[in-house]
Amino acid sequence: MNRRSALAVCATALIAVLAFPSSSVAEGKSLKDQLVGTSIYVSSTGKREDGSAVQRPSLQGAVTYTADGHFQFITTRTDSPKYASSDPARPSPDEAMATASGSIAYTGTYTLNENTKTIHANIETSTFPNLVGAPNQRWIITSITADEIKFTNPRTPAGVTLEIVFKRAK
Repeated sequence: MNRRSALAVCATALIAVLAFPSSSVAEGKSLKDQLVGTSIYVSSTGKREDGSAVQRPSLQGAVTYTADGHFQFITTRTDSPKYASSDPARPSPDEAMATASGSIAYTGTYTLNENTKTIHANIETSTFPNLVGAPNQRWIITSITADEIKFTNPRTPAGVTLEIVFKRAK
């Protein structure tokens, strides 16, 4: 290899490391390899189409992506009331409404476009039935490191754009 070729290879590698300093690109992992695993919900912010902020409740949850293309997602409010009856099948109407309106869970399959860093989801089961089979369910990976994943959900069914942060489960 001549000196000019060696310099070009070194420059290309340096650009990759500088452009993606906290990602595993320099380690040679595919985006899918970096995505696979379980991550714990940290925070989310929402904006309506007019740019106004959406008040987000305090949530807890997780997302898991498998190597064979399956995923599951759940979040629930941290301040949901306990059921007076202690029987999950017998909440009061107010308890049931608080739980239903403060939780979302869904599962299905996904494909990943490595070039656009976009996850396309086929939701097969959900606590919000309107998501099942809904087209154009996609999330854009805005940042991914060994410790954290950040997604943008560009348009929820309510017309809100969400920015969601997860930390890797240990």
